[in-house]
Amino acid sequence: MSGALREKLQAIQPELAKAYGRPRWQAKRASGLEELVSCILSQSTTDLNRDRAYDNLRARFPTWQEVVDAPAAAVIEAVRSAGLANQKGPRIQALLRHVHQERGEYDIEFLGDLPLEEAREWLLSLVGVGPKTAAIVLCFSFNRAALPVDTHVHRVALRLGLIPAKTSADRAHGLLEELVDAADHYAFHLQLIRHGREVCSARSPQCTVCTLREHCDYLAALEA
Repeated sequence: MSGALREKLQAIQPELAKAYGRPRWQAKRASGLEELVSCILSQSTTDLNRDRAYDNLRARFPTWQEVVDAPAAAVIEAVRSAGLANQKGPRIQALLRHVHQERGEYDIEFLGDLPLEEAREWLLSLVGVGPKTAAIVLCFSFNRAALPVDTHVHRVALRLGLIPAKTSADRAHGLLEELVDAADHYAFHLQLIRHGREVCSARSPQCTVCTLREHCDYLAALEA
């Protein structure tokens, strides 16, 4: 990791903290498995629709065993508000079956005790789980040193020049985890999401009011 890149990050982080505070870690859901199912539902939809689908699923099937035993059509209907329900419903059922077959219970709290990369590889071995989902579960459920890269984090990191141009979101996970100190992964992830939503949007970035404009490769290229 170059010294210049590290210096850029060190200049950016205080500005992010001023604008968005420094969020303290707190689990989003009561268990890692709940977070994992929620992540499956979150793919290609909004947070609101994800939460509606998750709440409906748990209201209709209060236990994971009931989700597994239900007809696929019933689970699909329960999660319809998340979109892609024909894929997500059966995928959740298959994931739950896999967890139970391997662990003997509907519980993945053992991931908190595994070495980080072993925990990540276990999650990635599940059908439908990619680097972002694995990082979210590790970061938000277990407070592990994983930095989820969603569309906002990816876009802002590219524009700032924290990762090389054309770096994929999947590849960005490793690069940003190496660049950002482990203790800062959670806060940095949430800060970049807020910045991407509120200032550095995909189509109309508000560069003139951006607190990071002095450190932005994207704006420098526009002004060149």
